[in-house]
This record gives sequence, structure tokens and C-alpha cells, in this order.
Amino acid sequence: MNILKFHSEEDFVQTGANLIATLLQSNPKAVLGLATGSSPVGVYARLVDMHKKGLVSFAKASSYNLDEYVGLPADHPQSYRSFMNEHLFNHVDIDLSRTHVPDGNASDPSAECAAYDRMLEENGPVDLQILGIGSNGHIGFNEPDASLSSGTHVVDLLEGTREANARFFDKLEDVPRQAVTMGIGGILKAKQIVLLVRGEEKAEAIRNAIEGPITTQCPASLLQSHPNVVVLLDEGAGKWLK
Repeated sequence: MNILKFHSEEDFVQTGANLIATLLQSNPKAVLGLATGSSPVGVYARLVDMHKKGLVSFAKASSYNLDEYVGLPADHPQSYRSFMNEHLFNHVDIDLSRTHVPDGNASDPSAECAAYDRMLEENGPVDLQILGIGSNGHIGFNEPDASLSSGTHVVDLLEGTREANARFFDKLEDVPRQAVTMGIGGILKAKQIVLLVRGEEKAEAIRNAIEGPITTQCPASLLQSHPNVVVLLDEGAGKWLK
């Protein structure tokens, strides 16, 4: 792992954006693995700014998102498709037909998961996968458990995860109880992984992920087995690292 700790939000955001922009400049047809949540928002905003200045193009790129809530249609304001449209897709020159987010409202979730894995297999591997991390160490929506699924699957969200995401909804009861998520095996197939971590509330999770044992009780710890991981931390997130 290449671990970078930043004193300023500006440097954190610019470094994350540069990693993606540099890939697209060298490989315009790159396959991007994208994440939602608060950590990548600044990076996406910087990429939009760089695109408007003519520094980066998404015209030939494709993307696959990690996850989506079960039961939310794509046009729901809190769906991850809406998140990506709002923060990135609607503001750059990417072809929306080449942007992929799991269909959380599919009538047959198991078939949707299998179809998503087929797309990743046929069009991948992902060149660069953006990740965040949950306070319990989850990546995507792969929650701590005795075992972890390799492929895309439906997961029951832990109450702590629902509570953490309740800030995006009117009330906790509105937060879906399930999500479709890429599995750990799918995530680890990416050529490069960039883990973005912001905030003191993530300090314990990132310490366990980077310095702790590899265990399914901290799904992010499995990133230790990947040959090309870049971790970007702000001061709060990295405060407990040795």
C-alpha cells in the first residue's frame, strides 16, 4: 500500500483527481470503478472543474459503480444513480450509456447481480477503483461477517450503517435495509484501487484495515492482499496510524 496523509483538503482532493485524470489522459478508454458517499465528492467536483478547463475527457471512458440501495428507483433523489448524475455524470462528457449502477429496483435482484458480474467480466477489468470505507470497515456495502461474498450480491445493511447514512434521508425509517453491492472478489480484480478516507470517525476503521490482521470482520483489511492500492487520508482519518 502507498499511504498518503494530507494536511489540507485541497491537496487531498487534487491528488485524488489527478490519479483519475492521469489515467484518462494515458488511456481514454479506461474502465472506472466509482463510489458514492462523502469522501469522493470533492474529488468528483475537482474532476468536473478540470473537465471544464479542458484538462480531462471522459468521452471514451466507461464506469461501474460499487453499489445501490434495494428498493430505490434510479430517479429517487437518494439513489446512487442520482448521486453520480448530480456530482459527476451530468457535468462531464461521459456517455451515460456506458455508466453502470446496479439496479436496486430490479424485480429479480439475484438475476441483476449475475448480470452485473457478467458485464464486469466482459468489459473489465476495472482500471482504477475508487473506494471509501465505513466506520465498521465495510467497503462497498460488504459488511463485517464470518464470510464475505466474492461476486455482486444483495446484502442486509447493519443498523450502524443505516444510522450513518440516515443523514441523507428525512428519517432513519426511510433508509433502505438492503443494498446490491459488488463483492470483495470483484473489487480486488481492479488493476489499481484508490481508497479515499476523510474524518476522525474513520480513524479506527482505517487503522484496522491497514495495520490489523486480514479478517472478514474488517472487509477493508482484504485490500492488504492487493498489489496496487493507494490510500489517501486526511489528518483526522490517519491520526491513529503508527
